[in-house]
Amino acid sequence: MADSVSLDMEMISLGGKEHFVRTSCGSVSVVVYGDPDKPALITYPDVALNHISCFQGLFFCPEAASLLLHNFCIYHISPPGHEVQLLQLGAAVISSDIPEPSIDDLADQVVEVLNFFGLGVVMCLGVTAGAYVLTLFAIKYRQRVLGLVLVSPICRDPSWTEWFYNKVMSNLLYYYGMCGVLKEFLLQRYFSKEVRGCPQVPESDIVQACRSLLEQRKSTNVLRYLQAINGRYDITDGLKKLQCRTLIFVGENSPFHTEAIHMAMKLDRRYSALVEVQACGSMVTEEQPHAMLIPLEYFFMGYGLYRPVQLSGSPRSPLSPSCISPELLSPESMGLKLKPIKTRVSLKV
Repeated sequence: MADSVSLDMEMISLGGKEHFVRTSCGSVSVVVYGDPDKPALITYPDVALNHISCFQGLFFCPEAASLLLHNFCIYHISPPGHEVQLLQLGAAVISSDIPEPSIDDLADQVVEVLNFFGLGVVMCLGVTAGAYVLTLFAIKYRQRVLGLVLVSPICRDPSWTEWFYNKVMSNLLYYYGMCGVLKEFLLQRYFSKEVRGCPQVPESDIVQACRSLLEQRKSTNVLRYLQAINGRYDITDGLKKLQCRTLIFVGENSPFHTEAIHMAMKLDRRYSALVEVQACGSMVTEEQPHAMLIPLEYFFMGYGLYRPVQLSGSPRSPLSPSCISPELLSPESMGLKLKPIKTRVSLKV
């Protein structure tokens, strides 16, 4: 039976309380933020990331934060060994006695977390590897998922190119730890070249912050997650069995752009929508969080959720209703029959 230890995290600006939930696949960190009486939204990050390095841009965006925190209690699930390092607690190297998890183990672990907190049906938000974990969870436990918000998702087994890159990163992790070359590989996975910089242009603050946070990761813990996602299998056939609405975001410069397009094409188009963000990499939550605002608003409207009036229509959002397919905005189809859409974000915003 699951068990946990709670830990206040006052020094972390996102606030909340961290729980270490013991599952059949080892301990997992869950940071809870908000009113537990509200509907639950669970998040799952990409490889080598946690809720701070993967979702802080979205939750630091006032308009998006007001939309999410007004409607949900947030449960940030970190992959085993990826939790925030706090007074040397929670981020220790996972014991070699604990078997390496498979991708199915990670999906099943989500269910154990939900059961521990007494959660029934939940909304899901995942990025790339985390999007795969939550999609697999949704396929296996359809009755537990209200909706999916997926950022640069993947649903097929690794291409030869991705498999090769993942193997190179695995060897770097094994022999050299979180070295400079490995961090460059990961940053290319997350961000577009516009924010990564070049000899003439310095890298952006978000890339510098992510690089710093990667220093905190224990290489053996990252290796376990990377090997699990590299051993994933094709779940395309299961997409049609999903019983929830799905909203997909993908950056045009994401290495997983083709994968996201493939997934969007295989989903039931009556209940799914695709948003492509210009000049953005995989991690839209960090690089272009404002681009997620308007699509999220209309997606959640289908569930009777809304953003507080005092913050609506913010001029800081680079999107406007005119950017969205008219079919998506019609009252009879908002959140009910979502249509594939393509959104461009101006670079001059």
